[in-house]
Amino acid sequence: MQSLVSKIEAILAPLPVPVSLQLPDGQRIGAGDARLVLSFSTWGALAKLAASQVGSVGEDYVEGRVGIEGSMRDLMATAAALMPSSPAESNSGWWTRLLRNAKSRGSHTQGKDAEQIQFHYDVSDDFYALWLDPRRVYSCAYYRTPDLDIAGAQEAKLDHICRKLMLQPGERFLDIGCGWGALLLWAAEHYGVDATGITLSKNQHAHVERLIAERGLGERVRVRLMDYRELKTDRPFDKIASIGMLEHVGRANMGLYLRDVHDLLAPGGLTLQHGITAGQLDYKQLGAGMGDFIEKYIFPGGELLHVTHILSETAEAGLEMVDTENLRPHYARTLWAWSDALEARLDEARAVLERTAGPERGGRILRAYRLYLAGCAMSFEQGWIALHQMLSARRDGQVASHVLRGAQSVYPFTRNYMYE
Repeated sequence: MQSLVSKIEAILAPLPVPVSLQLPDGQRIGAGDARLVLSFSTWGALAKLAASQVGSVGEDYVEGRVGIEGSMRDLMATAAALMPSSPAESNSGWWTRLLRNAKSRGSHTQGKDAEQIQFHYDVSDDFYALWLDPRRVYSCAYYRTPDLDIAGAQEAKLDHICRKLMLQPGERFLDIGCGWGALLLWAAEHYGVDATGITLSKNQHAHVERLIAERGLGERVRVRLMDYRELKTDRPFDKIASIGMLEHVGRANMGLYLRDVHDLLAPGGLTLQHGITAGQLDYKQLGAGMGDFIEKYIFPGGELLHVTHILSETAEAGLEMVDTENLRPHYARTLWAWSDALEARLDEARAVLERTAGPERGGRILRAYRLYLAGCAMSFEQGWIALHQMLSARRDGQVASHVLRGAQSVYPFTRNYMYE
């Protein structure tokens, strides 16, 4: 074990944060003035740290084999320094692609998707309410000005989306994967649209139905508990948004999903797809055990695609990309805001989760989310993953019928409309 301890001591020395470790035999090594203390109950967990398998060490923390004392920000600064290279794995071999696509198809049946969404989003509404903004917007905020807090930045994001979509009173608007209803209600109350939302989360569906009733919006706002593959309509929607849902579609189903969006969208209409994207062209998952950690504890079935892959599928589906924006650092700041909010209310969060999931499972969920929020913030900061908003149009074939000849949609082919 001495060689392992010596290796660990060499790793600790250059770290940007003073760190000390409590070893399984009771020995303590590292900085005497440590801001971050990690305690290990097994030598196996320590060996994972020596191998820079930070995601695997995270799993040991969730399962109670590693203890952490210190801030999540210090922990993530340490984790980033421990990795010798970018963990955004890329593997373009044909066999790897074949296996990945087969796994994706098996992971994204309608039944599997419902189970996976409910695994994540139906943990506890009260838990999410502790660290999200008052509207419970669970996606990347938009820090239009540096002084915005998380609530203001989320409202700025909602308005940014509505402006991009050029929402008009009376238009039929669809929100695929509507979450707790923030965009659905914002679009109805501020832009006067007739709004439909769909979700697979039973908790979110009940919450949005309650808000619609409380605000007296039942005549022009509705929410359905259903899969996007089940949605059929004789009247296409003028505008369609999907915020934070692309990650759940799966590589194998992305083309099908975007063809469904095309068919649900009226000719000349606009759709905005807002989702986390991969940091590498032919991306498998985050390495160093981080991808496996997220799959096991947070987002089973989640898959990230590079923005170019999504845009290729968009074109194949018959949609024309008219504007794409990368909000990657905005999501880093959003996640740190969520992480800080959760850290400030750990005792309340523990009580909520233990009440709903039991002491043992509740504790695991809390530990997993502490690492998940901070780890994702670090990953966006480092550029290992990104966040794109992709605005596309379904051309109507009317070459001469719009303000700018050849536009073939309501999109004006300038950005002035966002700021007027």
